[in-house]
Amino acid sequence: MKAPRPPEDILRRVMKLSRLNGWSVAIFAGLCTLVSLAFWDPVGASVGLLVTIGGALEVRGYRLLRRNDAGGMRWLARSQLVVLGAIWAYGLSRLLSFDAGYLQDQVIPDARSLLASQGIDLDEMLAQAGIDSAHLVPLVRLFFVVLYGSVLLVTLLYQGGLFFYYRWRTAAVEKALQPPPVSPATTP
Repeated sequence: MKAPRPPEDILRRVMKLSRLNGWSVAIFAGLCTLVSLAFWDPVGASVGLLVTIGGALEVRGYRLLRRNDAGGMRWLARSQLVVLGAIWAYGLSRLLSFDAGYLQDQVIPDARSLLASQGIDLDEMLAQAGIDSAHLVPLVRLFFVVLYGSVLLVTLLYQGGLFFYYRWRTAAVEKALQPPPVSPATTP
């Protein structure tokens, strides 16, 4: 059986992971927020901002650990819940917002006319792919559910896994951050 890792090693791993993950999430979500703002998408910008805040909270936790403050572990764990909650709220709202009528009445005719202006016949293209235009809406619905379901599942596994990773290592990190015991001075 393998010997348990020393608390100092666990602290180093937690700090390395939190720095990398926190900055990655904050930068990527911040860029997505800017793109959403450029497209006047207030929902996307709001979700991007919440995820950016989650990344910033993780960076804050890392910085606290770097200053030997074990309270940084709470920041690390909570940051994962912020990111998880924001993405799940967005993903569930998108799943519940699927509108087959809008797709049938607006999107498909608009796509048909846009492609026709480029000399492409949508119905012919679908026939070549072996898809009947009547089956397009269920196919798009399936794609929609698979896409957002996958995002929700991956987020649950990754952010949820990081939440538990940080929670389960809190005791070891606290131990690693404790000052060494002071031995009493001996008098000659």
